[in-house]
Amino acid sequence: MTILSDIDGVIKHYDKLIDENNDSVHDPEPLRDYMNKWDGPAFIEQMQLNRSKSVLEIGVGTGRLAIRVAPLCGEFCGIDISPKTVDRAKENLADYSNVKLICAEFLSYEFADTFDLVYSSLTFMHIADKQKAIEKIAGLLNDEGRFVLSIDKNPSEFINTGTRKVKIYPDNADVTAKHIETAGLTIINQFDTEFAAIFVAKNIERK
Repeated sequence: MTILSDIDGVIKHYDKLIDENNDSVHDPEPLRDYMNKWDGPAFIEQMQLNRSKSVLEIGVGTGRLAIRVAPLCGEFCGIDISPKTVDRAKENLADYSNVKLICAEFLSYEFADTFDLVYSSLTFMHIADKQKAIEKIAGLLNDEGRFVLSIDKNPSEFINTGTRKVKIYPDNADVTAKHIETAGLTIINQFDTEFAAIFVAKNIERK
């Protein structure tokens, strides 16, 4: 079994998923219901979307969440590390003129814009320096901007596909809360789903 343990390994894993025609945008309804256990309607509701808002998704994948978010916001930007995944997302989101997709590593990419909302689901497991990531997110938020995060409760250090294992960095709700507060954001809501812990934080302007 192949073990993938660095950024290049993560890219290879997600590129391989596309080669295997694994595209969550086109999942059958039972699998969509299963994925909702991490980021279903309650997760989307916390974004408080409207057509005036600019949105960034970290780990856009093939557009599983973006296809629900983009029609409800003004400008949508998605970033992902896998070239083949981003290419598939461009196909899936081609009908939306307000969508911009970036193939890059989030921590090293220099954004030209700030956002009213930044959200992420099932992506922080791939980020080793979570404090640095959340501090960067805080810097990308406009005043009163909102950060909505879903982290997996699974403590495993690997994603096991049967043919390959991908090294990940499990998340912990208590530690994540401390990271968010240390970054200067205010947690305004926190709740659990069956498989995830959800955080909602704001960049509250200090007067």
